[in-house]
Amino acid sequence: MAKLPIKTWYAIHKWTSLVCTVFLLIICVTGLPLVFHEEIEQWLDDAKPYAQVPEGSPRASLDSMVATAMRMFPNEFINYVFIDDDEPQVYIGLAPNRDDRSLEHALRFDAHTGEVVKAVGSTAQEGHGFMDIMLHLHVDLFADLPGELFLGFMGLLFVVAVVSGVVLYGPFMKKIEFGTVRAERSTRIKWLDLHNLLGVVTLVWAFVVGLTGVINELSTPMFRYWQSTALRGLLEPYQGKPPLQTVQLASLDAIAQTVGKATPGMTVASFTFPGNRYGSPYHFIVWSKGQTPLTSRLFTPSLADGETGKLAAQVEMPWYLRALEVSRPLHFGDYGGMPLKVIWGLLDVVTIIVLGSGLYLWIARRRTAAARIAEIEARHKAWADARA
Repeated sequence: MAKLPIKTWYAIHKWTSLVCTVFLLIICVTGLPLVFHEEIEQWLDDAKPYAQVPEGSPRASLDSMVATAMRMFPNEFINYVFIDDDEPQVYIGLAPNRDDRSLEHALRFDAHTGEVVKAVGSTAQEGHGFMDIMLHLHVDLFADLPGELFLGFMGLLFVVAVVSGVVLYGPFMKKIEFGTVRAERSTRIKWLDLHNLLGVVTLVWAFVVGLTGVINELSTPMFRYWQSTALRGLLEPYQGKPPLQTVQLASLDAIAQTVGKATPGMTVASFTFPGNRYGSPYHFIVWSKGQTPLTSRLFTPSLADGETGKLAAQVEMPWYLRALEVSRPLHFGDYGGMPLKVIWGLLDVVTIIVLGSGLYLWIARRRTAAARIAEIEARHKAWADARA
């Protein structure tokens, strides 16, 4: 395969960067608070405090929390139960209509007392909070799946821009020593040196975060494909059976014990209820995760019969969903505690500087070229006037 000339690499770097820069700036600016989303959400939280209990105290019954939710909203459906390990809390999501996600809302329970500590309203009821706005801008620009795919394409252009920038940096380094910033030259030259230096310093991080961001933006079609292939095959024996009603559902506590025995070394993290649009009409999908900081981002689904609670199947995650799960902690840097979050935040700020300086260099170059053309035209006009 023939090598591409430097001019071609320059054109690739220039246009991929220009097309994606504005959107990458939005992603980076909104990604900064998302790195510290847990700390910000705790700071903004207006829920009543959790009960102070001795370490190792047992958690309240999940079935009792579900019963409380159904008493409070007797005409609604439960879509999911999420167990938070970072905080002693359990979320139960409900909706009057399973087909309209905008109507979904949640109750937050104290995991030890089983009492409701906060009702989290739906988008239609409460609007968007600060972190909701940041998340939507970062993930889909408030455009759902089309927005996710668009930002995924912008992320792909960013990865190409990073690779082409590396190719261009080799010839550039033959002219000056590594790390040189020619402060005595013009402002544009100083920013060019700084842009190149910061770009190569953050090279590996930018490439990894950009690539994992592209994978994350494909999560919706990935899960839909998994549902239409692997999950549909498991549900074929149940075709024709009527969907289960809430009053028929099995005990969550019993299911959690059953799945826990079948998945040693893992913790039950959530239940997708029968009838949920992302689950099965006849089963609970029970998501279990590892117990270490890194494996806690790796999930394994099990299917439990919605009526009897018996384990129906343990599902092997396909490679593309495993790649998605591995990409998430690498993208957000949330598996190493506060030190890693601070590093991710600083690298994010540096990337914002690289993107902003790249945009400035393009504008400055165009202004310089325009000024040169104007000067030539002025000289030509002066020469023509002198001859006249």
